Parts: sequence; structure tokens; C-alpha cells
Amino acid sequence: MKKLSMLRSVLFIVSASVVVMSGARSGAEPNVLLPLMPMPAHVEAGKGQFLIDESFGIALEGYSEPRLVSAKQRFLYRLEQETGIPLARSPQSGRASFVIKTRGASDPVQQLGEDESYHLEVTPTQVQLSAPNPLGVLHGLQTFLQLVRITPQGFSAPAVTIDDQPRFPWRGLMIDVGRHFMPVSVIERNLDGMEAVKLNVFHWHLSDDQGFRVESKRFPRLQEQGSDGLYYTQKQIAEVIDYARDRGIRVVPEFDMPCHTTSWFVGYPQLASGKGPYQIATQWGILDAAMNPARESTYQFLDRFLGEMTALFPDRYFHVGGDECDGKEWDANPQIQAFMHAHGLMDNAALQLYFSSRIQKLVASHHKVMEGWDEVLQADTPRDVVIQSWRGDKDLALAARQGNRALLSNGYYIDLNQSAAQHYLVDPMSGDAASLTPEQQARILGGEATMWSEFVTPENIDSRIWPRTAAIAERLWSPRQVRDVDSMYQRLAIVSQKLQYEGLKHLSSTNIMLQRMSGEVDPEPLKVLASVVQPPEGYAREELRSYNTSSALNRLVDAVPPESNTAREFNGLAKLIVAGNATPEQWQDARNWLELWRDNDAKLQPSLGRSEITAELIPVSQTLSQVAVIGLEALDDLQNHRVASSAAVEKNLEFLKVAEKPQAVLLDMVAPSAELLVQATAKQE
Repeated sequence: MKKLSMLRSVLFIVSASVVVMSGARSGAEPNVLLPLMPMPAHVEAGKGQFLIDESFGIALEGYSEPRLVSAKQRFLYRLEQETGIPLARSPQSGRASFVIKTRGASDPVQQLGEDESYHLEVTPTQVQLSAPNPLGVLHGLQTFLQLVRITPQGFSAPAVTIDDQPRFPWRGLMIDVGRHFMPVSVIERNLDGMEAVKLNVFHWHLSDDQGFRVESKRFPRLQEQGSDGLYYTQKQIAEVIDYARDRGIRVVPEFDMPCHTTSWFVGYPQLASGKGPYQIATQWGILDAAMNPARESTYQFLDRFLGEMTALFPDRYFHVGGDECDGKEWDANPQIQAFMHAHGLMDNAALQLYFSSRIQKLVASHHKVMEGWDEVLQADTPRDVVIQSWRGDKDLALAARQGNRALLSNGYYIDLNQSAAQHYLVDPMSGDAASLTPEQQARILGGEATMWSEFVTPENIDSRIWPRTAAIAERLWSPRQVRDVDSMYQRLAIVSQKLQYEGLKHLSSTNIMLQRMSGEVDPEPLKVLASVVQPPEGYAREELRSYNTSSALNRLVDAVPPESNTAREFNGLAKLIVAGNATPEQWQDARNWLELWRDNDAKLQPSLGRSEITAELIPVSQTLSQVAVIGLEALDDLQNHRVASSAAVEKNLEFLKVAEKPQAVLLDMVAPSAELLVQATAKQE
């Protein structure tokens, strides 16, 4: 079985890397596979391939700047990693085989809506990359790196002409470092991943109830008492901003207010609506702590704070949160209730609108554009405020109708363990947005994947972000009609492998965590189990076990990826078998998988009792084995055209329904496929 699996993987990667791009045209999916993600806007096939060897040289022509020189060096390093070929940092023969032509500069501080287009032409003798400014060059270099593959002649890129530009100008990734702090090294390697898939906004969620993560020199108790010592110095912030700019990525900070602010109040309780005392929150969820919107000193404090932070972050946009206020502290505060009555504020929503309007004026006074979550939007919200919609397409469309620009995050919550396909099929222009006028649709800027950090650590965060975020990146970059899910998964597998060259640990972290859990160098039986289980979707995890900021995230649910590719591929086999479209080889593949899972329990059980961490997996392993037994019985019935008895079908389906429920906070992803097979045994003629 191991040989079969390895062979399948090798054949898949080779076949997915072979490019025969006949019939590709602008705005349409090529009728063959390109190993690219995002898929470019326009592709034309050439003849032959460009070979990469020791003579490879790259040269910059036209406009140049340090960022382009840095991009060239980074590109050569990546190409060396991918090919193992030592490459000269300047053309040795005097004539470069890869020429970059940049027509002019981009803005000193990267702006929303700058031209990101590029033209890439690969022939058997030369590569030419041209762009209006360095942003396009950065994107074109990443496209070429994705084209590189091994062939019988060596490493090469197919001859091709690409004209490309993004569909949306705002393509972001948000990382929450308030709940679990992420060191600079984690942020930087994820910025490298963002560059690889052409994301251009890093939304840095820097404060929440569980931590305030930025050094403030004006109000030092924010980080001294509100961070447990885990925060970024202003020097580190500046370094990350420079690192991101080098990769064509804007950095938009978020300081959530007036709620999600418990950590602020530890050092500055005078900001709070409640009596305190306050401590850094250790629990998740919507907490009662809220700033006091009725006290003028709150705005004086925030004006000084915003002055410091807007100077630190050069981007034009500044996110102030504004989500999930439960209003309980406001309701319990007589001074706030008197203020509301005096100002004709009928409810807490009106009070929050008052606060938001005051903050908007402060942000504008510091020459920034305010951004906030859905709750910030009201009928008289200033039109330059950008709305980030976490609630869905209705709120997104409402913002656009009112004249505000907006971006979508609902459907892109990568912390909820949804499949790449689910994220991929969410479109900012679908739902209510589809009924907008062209002028209103132009106000939809794009979207952001959101990595909330309740259940991630620096060790496993990469596996929660990647590779699924590459599918979201394609949705935000590529033409809308690029929507084929099978093609997406094939290309995503290749991109996932290549993201390792960026230093990302989304693949390696699982193996390391399995080794630690088992105490074995090669815990093969545990790997087999891990390959077909995944965390529950949505917020179910919080209901299955109690967690807080001190909970160790070192169990199998933390080690496995959010989506089981093995189970997804097996589900595809099961569907083919049930539909009567499976080949003999596919029947045999399904049988081999089921036999592997059936027999794995006997190999794994002796080791599971060694620790409490793995002991909880005893029933998980047993369930997988029994699911496989049922699947094999159904496979035999289907292959021999036997109709199973209604009693047997009912009994097996009853077991499989139970098997689909979480055990050890894990889902058995083989059970739904076995259920398909069992159901089919009752329907044979």
C-alpha cells in the first residue's frame, strides 16, 4: 500500500507539472493544467521550454531601486533551492537569459489600487519580464518560480506568454496575535508565503482581550501590564513593515475598540466602563469589558495613542475593530446611562455609533482612513470608512450601497477548519453583491483570509493558513470564471510543496508533532491515522473541550491539517464506484486504502497507552478500523453485485453515523465515504 501511495503521489505531481497549454485565452480557464496559483488572467502557449542550468543569468533594465535588487537576489536563492543548481548573482557571459524591464517607480508608501500588472514571456532561449513598476515585477517573478519543474532534460519552464493583473486591489491575510502571540519569525515567513501567491495586504490584529502586543512609548503600561511580556518593539514593527514592503505587501494594523479591550485596562483602568480591577483575559469569547464612550478623557487618551501608532504604521488605512460589543458594562454604568439619555442615544448600538464617529474623526485628524468591522457601519457613517464584513454578503452589499468601500472576510475564516473548496467558491461579488450596480460593485475592494488564533501556536499556525489560503488568493486575483474545484486541488498540491521553499512549516510541523506525541522517529501507524482525521468545523471545538490561553495545543487535533486530503481523495473514489464509473485500478485503490485502515489499529494500539496525549486516540483508531471493515464489506457487495440485507445496511449505517461524530475532538473523515458505499449496496439491481 505504501508503494501504491507513493507512486500515486509521484505520478500526480509529474502529470500536474506537465503543461500543454492549448487553447488558453484571457478570462477563461486553460483546458489543460498549469501549475500556477493564482491562475493568470491571460495565457498563451508557446513551443518548447526554457532550460535552467549553471549558465542562467538575470539582469535588471530600465528603472531600478534597492527593492528590485533585493527581489532579484531572493528570486535566485529560491530558484537555487528549487533546482539545487548554483546560480551566479550576475550574468557570467555578459548576456542575461532572464531580463527584467521596469518602466518606473511605485509609490514610496504602497497605495491601494496601484498597478500590479506584468507581462512574462518565456521562450526556449530567453525569459522577459516587464512591468510598469516593481509591484508587477515581484508578481511576475513568483509566476516564473511556479512554472519551474523537472523534466527529462532537467529543470525548465514551459514556453508561454502571460499577461496578468489582479481582479481585486485588496487581497489580504489577517493574523491575530492578541490571543496567541506570534514571534517576528512566524510573521515574516508568512509574509513570504503571501508574496508567493500574490496577496498584498497583511492585516495585523495587534490587540485583544488576551493581549496588547505593541510597544507604546506614550503609554508603556499597555505592553508592560497587558502582554505578559509578549509584544513587538517599535523597532521590530518597523522591520516587519520594511520586510513586507520588499515583497509588495501593505501592513494594516488593527487595535480593536471599544470592546475586546480587557488588556488595555490592566494598565489603564480609567479607560474602562466597568469598576475593575482588570486582568489579562484567559478565556475566549465575547467578554463584557468595554471602553467608556461617555468620558471625554477616553478620547484624549485615544487621540494621543492614535497619534503614536499612525506615525508607526505608514499605510493609509488604520483598522479600529469595532466588533462584538455586548454592552453589559455600559448598561451597568449609571454615568454612561445618564450620558446616553442626555445625548438622545436610544440604545447601545447608538452609543457605539457615537464612539465610532468620534474615533473616525481622530483617525482622520492623523491623516488616515478608518477601517472597521460590520458593526461600524451606520446610516451616517462617513463614506471614506472601509468596512470589513465578517457577517456576510448582505452586510458587504449594504456598505457598498451606502457609498462605503468594503471587503469580504465571511467565508474566508481559515481558523474554522473548512475545506479549500468551501473557501474557493466564496466570491465577494456573489449573493447580494451580484445585484449591485457597476458603480456600487466598484466599491468592493476584495477580501481577506482571517487567522484568529484561539487554537494556534507558532508551531502549527502555518498548517492552518497554508495551503488553503492560496485558494482564497486565487479567488481574489484570478478572473471570476476560474472556478474548477478539481483543477484547484491539483494545483494546490503543487503550490503546497513549493511553499516549503518559502520556509513555511505547514507540512513539516505535522510530522514533528507526531514524533513528539509518539516518542518515535517514524510513527508510521500514527501517521496513517492522522492522514484521515481532521478537526471539527466551525466553533464545535469550543463545545467539545474546555480551553483557555494556558491550554497546551499539542494533541492530534492540533497536529493534523484542517482538511484531510487522503480522505477527500478516497471520497472521490467512493463516488466513482457508486456511480459505476470507477476503473479496475480505482476499485483496487479503494480496497488497498480500506485494508490499510482496517489493519492499522493492530499496529497502533500497543503504542497509544504510553501517554495521556495518545491514550485518547484508542477509540479513534478502533473506530477507523471498524469503518474500514464496513467499507470493505460494502465494496465486496458492490463488486459482486450483491444486494445487502436491509438489516445489515441499517446496522452499518447506524454505526457509521456514530463514527462521524467527534472523538478526541477529531472527525473520522473516512466514515462519510463508507456510508456512500453502504447506501449503494441497498440499491443494486
